[in-house]
Amino acid sequence: MRSFRFSSLILLIVGVSIFAGSASATSTVNMNFIGPGGNNAGGVYTFPYNFSVNGAPSTMLICDTFDNEIWSGETWTATVSSLLSGQGLFGNAALDYKAAGLIFASILNGSINANTGNWAIWGLFSQNPQNNAFFQSSGAAGIEAQYLALAANTPNSAFKGFYLYTPVAGSQSQGGTPQEFIGYNPHMAAVPEPGSLALLGTGLTGLAGLFRKRFLESR
Repeated sequence: MRSFRFSSLILLIVGVSIFAGSASATSTVNMNFIGPGGNNAGGVYTFPYNFSVNGAPSTMLICDTFDNEIWSGETWTATVSSLLSGQGLFGNAALDYKAAGLIFASILNGSINANTGNWAIWGLFSQNPQNNAFFQSSGAAGIEAQYLALAANTPNSAFKGFYLYTPVAGSQSQGGTPQEFIGYNPHMAAVPEPGSLALLGTGLTGLAGLFRKRFLESR
């Protein structure tokens, strides 16, 4: 597998922290899929997926929808809501969304490999990725189970700063309903309690880890 590394801290900061539209309430934005970042595993691209949101510079998001497809250059309209709003493609699957947020946080701070972590997120919402050989061989199955258990004991307040980009069916420029994506805006994150901080890996400790993180080569 190819490793994926960013050449500068500036690209990392811009890619993760730029979000268009209102961050505090549900809003509608225009999505333009620039293309995948180059990371791939199990025959498909994984995080990061690069977007221009409302014409803004490139924003890196992670996909949670294995069964839908998108193409570079495709555009659509999406609603932006908080991770636990219950307005995503998978409705009120709060525990799954919480686990996805925790996994994404661990990818951002370098605790989980991007390929394996993205597959674990896909496995939360669909049976199909669980049937892929990479899902088992990479350890994604174990990560999924581990983070579901962690999510059950993590307060909702720890997930401020995580947002869903949910496609509006029929707004796409081609193909079927696009994928849903999760983004993280550190400027909108809450200051978690000490126990949540240790669990989630965000806050000041997580941001420091974010700036020094690496995407390790897939094995």
